Amino acid sequence: MAALVKSLENQSETAAQYDLRSRDGTSVATWQRYFSTQIVGDSPNFRRVLNQMEAVAVTNTTVLIRGETGTGKELIAKAIHGLSGRKDGPFVSMNCASIPAGLLEAELFGHEKGAYTGAVARTIGRCEVADKGTLFLDEIGDTPLELQSKLLRVLQEHEFERLGSPRTLRVNFRLVAATNQDLGQMVERGQFRSDLYYRLNVFPIAVPALRHRAQDIGPLVWYFTKIYAQCMNRRIEVIREEDMNALARYEWPGNVRELQNFIERSVILSNDEYLRPPVTELGQGVRLGIPKSRSLAEADRRYIMEVLHETDWVVGGPNGAAAILDVKRTTLLDKMRRLGISRPVD
Repeated sequence: MAALVKSLENQSETAAQYDLRSRDGTSVATWQRYFSTQIVGDSPNFRRVLNQMEAVAVTNTTVLIRGETGTGKELIAKAIHGLSGRKDGPFVSMNCASIPAGLLEAELFGHEKGAYTGAVARTIGRCEVADKGTLFLDEIGDTPLELQSKLLRVLQEHEFERLGSPRTLRVNFRLVAATNQDLGQMVERGQFRSDLYYRLNVFPIAVPALRHRAQDIGPLVWYFTKIYAQCMNRRIEVIREEDMNALARYEWPGNVRELQNFIERSVILSNDEYLRPPVTELGQGVRLGIPKSRSLAEADRRYIMEVLHETDWVVGGPNGAAAILDVKRTTLLDKMRRLGISRPVD
């Protein structure tokens, strides 16, 4: 029997998890609103991120975005900037992990000519460039300890000095930071300043891994297919149900970035109206779906543990594990008790 074919734009009820509308009948207006910023998704987990993003964007509050590599933390930061009163100001991005530690201070604060060997001209730092806008520091956990105190001063006093200059400069930017590390644990190990951590963690946003928002895989496949098909002057309209099911079962350890690269390769391999993803590659080195030897209870336990780790073991509240899992706090506590989950003793 021929495999069923599903349209990339119009999914049937048998594949409701890939529909651009959520099961509760919510309009796709929210999803479409962020389409131009490449933010795609309307699953309950991801919708909570969008709601948090909208709530904090209109303030000047510092935001700490947490999530695995490839989950789209910079897109969230750009959207916060775009929805804020600073949207007409600059959005300045810097990856702290990609710059050698010895040059990071100069990149942030700038330097005067002759401040150090190789400083042949005055350079304006990212903090100064971001004035009246937003400064996005990705992988902030890789910031050296000796620089963290200077960064804290900028956040608290809004002032700094360029390297090699005694002149104090004042700036007014909004900081959005991101990390794929557990800064709370880094504080306990003495690898991150506690005062800077508390200053950054005013409004944390936990971006779920793609395996925790599988409902969004269909819309993401549709979105990336449209982008790359247009770039390659191709018209791709449908995907076989068995292929979509394989994409939905895969865990995507590289998250949205991995899916994006995979769909680009899939479009290259597709020469008609069908998207032909090389799904056999997905089983190489990374498991496809959940092995039969794992029970449902074991899968639940693993998922709950991951979410608790993301929230630093905060169960209740708007940013707690119960809210992320979309259950009552008492329900989660009962589930934890039955699964034998308890916070590890330091």
